[in-house]
Amino acid sequence: MTALITPFSNGALDLETLRNLVEWHINEGTNGLVPVGTTGESPTLTHQEHETVIETVVQATAGRVPVIAGAGSNNTIEAIRFVQFAEKIGASGALVVTPYYNKPTQRGLIQHFTALHDCADIPIIIYNIPSRSVIDMTPETMGELAKLPRIVGVKDATGDLSRVGDTRITCGTDFVQLTGEDATAHAFNACGGVGAISVTANVAPKLLSQMQLACAMGKYSLALEIQDKLMPLHKAIFTEPGLVGVKYAMSQLGICSPEVRLPLTCLSEDTKALVDAALLHADIK
Repeated sequence: MTALITPFSNGALDLETLRNLVEWHINEGTNGLVPVGTTGESPTLTHQEHETVIETVVQATAGRVPVIAGAGSNNTIEAIRFVQFAEKIGASGALVVTPYYNKPTQRGLIQHFTALHDCADIPIIIYNIPSRSVIDMTPETMGELAKLPRIVGVKDATGDLSRVGDTRITCGTDFVQLTGEDATAHAFNACGGVGAISVTANVAPKLLSQMQLACAMGKYSLALEIQDKLMPLHKAIFTEPGLVGVKYAMSQLGICSPEVRLPLTCLSEDTKALVDAALLHADIK
């Protein structure tokens, strides 16, 4: 699944480009779209823009692939609004990040996610990213939440591959484990994961889809060959904030503008050179 960027034009949402992106991703083999996560610049979208982007993606997708709507907030009431909106406009599920900045306890995490589970009838994927939210949901807490029928999986961006095994023990083998770390996606699947919500897939969806398919078929040698092509791109994109790197890479392919919103800024010249070289290494440019 692609952690979809939000394209801008002169500071405003570029919905025409967003619709074109949906078509391109489906044609390239993307298995699902995740709009308005961090890569979609959710921190700088208004509530109206947030909802407009999700609804546009759902309508453009027209049921051809799942749309997992970004619906997180560190305000439970606000997150309930986003989850209920995602359900209302026909999203397949909701991606909900652990509450950032206000540092809830594990008990608070259970109550937060239980409230979101109870407010709607769509599946919820937990997004655990301690590097951004500060809070780390433990495997034990996740195991408690996995008992709820609509808490179906996790986007794990801890970077800790041992978590996959721990989560299999506490949540069961049917609990959907997706990585949020492109550079370790191959290893994550080998440990028991079943896919990724990928930033790099914004610019290399076909290669990422082929890599994931190879893993699903147990062809890890083939998957590793593809990962080797992509590794410099993973690293270059995340030299600065990933969404900035991937928007620049997409602009080099004529897909969208590199425009981002403050406080983020466009790439430095040194990082642009790294991304350009990585695109050549992956045979994309």
